[in-house]
Amino acid sequence: METIIASGIAVLGTLPGSGITLAFQQRTVDRGHQFTHREKLRQERLDACSAYAGALINYRRCLVHLWFCEHEQPPPEDPDTVRIRAYDLRSGAQEALFSVQMLTDSESLSQAAEDVLADVTALSKVGSRTELDDARVRTRDDISRLVRAAKQHL
Repeated sequence: METIIASGIAVLGTLPGSGITLAFQQRTVDRGHQFTHREKLRQERLDACSAYAGALINYRRCLVHLWFCEHEQPPPEDPDTVRIRAYDLRSGAQEALFSVQMLTDSESLSQAAEDVLADVTALSKVGSRTELDDARVRTRDDISRLVRAAKQHL
């Protein structure tokens, strides 16, 4: 009889211990999944923002080159060829923008990213060398500010 009581007490003591162990293990697994998800999202945001900044830089550089091709005599390269390259780079920048916008929770960051693309695109419309120089500095600074802002959302 004492053996049965001792066995019953042992079983009753083991069940709550097992339940508590299971709860702690489940909580640890959930935390691990949450951490993995957050880290994956952070990495995707980092990749998207880096790709977008790189695409903006390449597009900006091509537009500056296009300006020189259109305004210098003789042009350093055929303007039509450079213009086509600029269109391709703009498409790449837009695709990268969409990735940033889909991955960010910040409407202000999303809008800032869109505004920078518009500012870089406006480089193609400047008339004088002074305007070009001012726009180059402004867009370079805009891209740097966007990168710093994006860093806050990683």
